[in-house]
Amino acid sequence: MPSKINVLQVIPKLGYGGAEIGCFDLAHYLNENGCSSFVATSGGSLTKYINNKKVKLIRLPVHSKNPILILINAIILTFIILFFNINIVHARSRAPAWSCLIATKITRRKFVTTFHGTYNFKSKIKKFYNSVMLRSNLTIAGSNFIFSHINNNYPDYLNDNKKFLVIFRGINTDYYNSEKIKTSDKDKLIKKWNLDKFQRKIILMPGRLTEWKGQEMFIESLNLLKKNEPHKQFTAIILGSDQGRDIYKKKLTRLVEQYRLNKEIIFVDNFEIMPIAYEISDIVVSASIEPEAFGRVAIEAQSMGKPIIASNIGGSRETIKDETTGFLFNAGDIKSLSEKLSHIFDLDRNTLKLMGNAGRENVIKKFNVEKMCFSTYSEYKKLLN
Repeated sequence: MPSKINVLQVIPKLGYGGAEIGCFDLAHYLNENGCSSFVATSGGSLTKYINNKKVKLIRLPVHSKNPILILINAIILTFIILFFNINIVHARSRAPAWSCLIATKITRRKFVTTFHGTYNFKSKIKKFYNSVMLRSNLTIAGSNFIFSHINNNYPDYLNDNKKFLVIFRGINTDYYNSEKIKTSDKDKLIKKWNLDKFQRKIILMPGRLTEWKGQEMFIESLNLLKKNEPHKQFTAIILGSDQGRDIYKKKLTRLVEQYRLNKEIIFVDNFEIMPIAYEISDIVVSASIEPEAFGRVAIEAQSMGKPIIASNIGGSRETIKDETTGFLFNAGDIKSLSEKLSHIFDLDRNTLKLMGNAGRENVIKKFNVEKMCFSTYSEYKKLLN
């Protein structure tokens, strides 16, 4: 093994998604453990928080799926690998993974990929495009659900000469810690969003606005809750950007108006300090109608000691202990979600506190960022050995 490990992570953009935050956390962890850490990306809001003394940021249009740009990126990455003597290249998305595959073949360096989602594979061409994530020396699945998905759908691309394993995603449990939140910060946000914490339960649904995240059925379930149990007062916050999906956003706002839920539901496009948003909430919801590869919202909520309600599909089945750290409802079932919301309304403070403590303990034990980074770093060392 070389005396010093130099790692280059390549990701389309550094935003606030699970893959991006995982890349960010690992980049700094590597430096703190004696490695040289590099990140190649096209940009993103998270780049401003990168410590330039610890991580070398390289801007490249690696977000592009244009075949010509993919080839150009491969050539540039080849020179970067040689110039900085990179030992390991870690790709976190398909388009940049093709560039990384070419570059590592030329330079004979170790290639690692993380399979972050289920990806669309309806055609043979799309499946071939996705297969680049399995052409590495090491493929990491972010959950047992993704591990099974790959085994079931890509058996032809797996072989015994290449390593394939699960490393659960992790979060910074010091950052997502209710004890670290200042009362003044909570009060400011409550005032900013004009919330009534004394008379109403605050229900938070974080996530970008897209159909598969289930915002539409969430609104339907709230309408059912209000209709069946009008005495249970709530304010629901749908927090997330539409990312240009104007039609879908209008569809949601029309639905809110149709059910006369304007006083009960507010939309917030963006809020960066998520621990405060979780802290002022009483209930957190993840209502995806398609399987989450992992489901970061579920572990963030648990780490903050908040009851989480999530669809009983995908990664949420692994991260949530049903009726102990949160509740699973039947995916896509409006009535099931409404009943779970109603049930939490009826729980006493002591029960909710026990659930919150169990949730935080669950995350610290299985899904903390230190464990994720240590496991990944250990696999890097094994590869080079």
